[in-house]
Amino acid sequence: MRQLQAKSMGTGLLERYLSGASMDYRKVIALFLPILIDQAFIIGLNLVNTALISSSGVEAVSAVSTVDSLNVFLINVFVAVATGGTVVVAQYKGSGDRSMVSRSSAGTIAAVSLLALVIGVAVAALHVPALNVLFGTAPDDVFDHARVYLIGSGLSYLGIGIEQAVCGVMRGIGKTRVALVLSLIMNLLYVLLNFLFIHVLDMSVLGMTIAINIARYAAAFCSLYYLFKMESSLHLRLREMFLVPWAMLRKIMGIGMPFAAEQAFFNGGKMLTQVFIVSLGTHAMATNAIGGTIAMVYQIPGAALSLTLVTVVGQCIGARNVADARKFIRSFLWLSTLSFVLMTAILMPLFHPLIRLFHPPADIVDDLFRLTLINAIAQIPLWSLSFVLPAGLRAAGDAKFTSITSMLTMWLIRVGLAYLLAIVLGFGIMGVWLAMNFEWGVRGALFLWRYRGNKWLAHRLV
Repeated sequence: MRQLQAKSMGTGLLERYLSGASMDYRKVIALFLPILIDQAFIIGLNLVNTALISSSGVEAVSAVSTVDSLNVFLINVFVAVATGGTVVVAQYKGSGDRSMVSRSSAGTIAAVSLLALVIGVAVAALHVPALNVLFGTAPDDVFDHARVYLIGSGLSYLGIGIEQAVCGVMRGIGKTRVALVLSLIMNLLYVLLNFLFIHVLDMSVLGMTIAINIARYAAAFCSLYYLFKMESSLHLRLREMFLVPWAMLRKIMGIGMPFAAEQAFFNGGKMLTQVFIVSLGTHAMATNAIGGTIAMVYQIPGAALSLTLVTVVGQCIGARNVADARKFIRSFLWLSTLSFVLMTAILMPLFHPLIRLFHPPADIVDDLFRLTLINAIAQIPLWSLSFVLPAGLRAAGDAKFTSITSMLTMWLIRVGLAYLLAIVLGFGIMGVWLAMNFEWGVRGALFLWRYRGNKWLAHRLV
């Protein structure tokens, strides 16, 4: 009897908070679970990769971590355009216009692939000045590792661009399981090859570089094969990738480019703080790399909710159901906040077993514990407002406000405060992270103010 009552209560809560006229809780959960599994694998495998490369020494970890700050900066530019495609595809899906779903899907894949190719070629060609900016004060062995990894990363951009574009389209039409399978192919292959090249063959950073290229292009091939041979609902043909109407491309770019500019400026600010960290020494770089990897583990459910919300709100807005869009944003914010409470309760007691995976020098373990604890506490009230809420606003078409807000808070608050705390006042790596937490709070407050008004609902894409 009690089990039946508990089940009935649980169903009632799901109906109340995760169901609406646009979709019910079963569909929301069906969208969310594959994305959650995907995020868990991506971040979990990233943790394993960091642990693997840490066996090659602090210099290798520092090089990979710092170059990855540039990789994130550049990859997020074309991933942002893919997200713009997800929004447009989701809104057309919500409106029931199948032909426009197909055309917007083709536009997304064409735009992201071209952008990824251009950025990748530019990185390979201009790697020397980029490394001089990032590693001007770093030791020679760190610089040499970074050169190999940056050139190889640039060559892999087209592969991950194609995979991300197809995954964005699949999320837009609600087929998150397909996106999950494609992501698993890429990330599992990457980790297996890393184990072979780094642990077995002792190829260090060169092995990681070879692994990332094989994994990303294998995923790109699988993505295109699925799209043209197995996905019947879109009716896409290869020639459509080269015949995209400019009107459709403008819609995708209308969402994607402000987000891309946001990601460029936002991650540019993170790169500048990375330069501050390089000046603090190799141990500070390693602390930042390991601490960042652990922080991402805490963010797995929140990141999955953020990605799911783009599809959910996009389809609600496409169906002209504003009440549902507001309701789902509010519910996802609470779910994300609760997830951080749960993750902190689970992971903080496991700090020392986790940290042993990275073979850190003994003198940075205490700093890592303090950094992880403070960040875990700060994430509970601040992260969801700063990252989940803007995903909902952007899915409704409010791309410019979210992008401008993120750029301004990054450069006016995080960068300046990080320099003041870390360099001027001597707080070191902790100062950089405290500045990041404070900036989350300011940015989240601005997004909450926007959500409570109506201007974010004034944009019409379809």
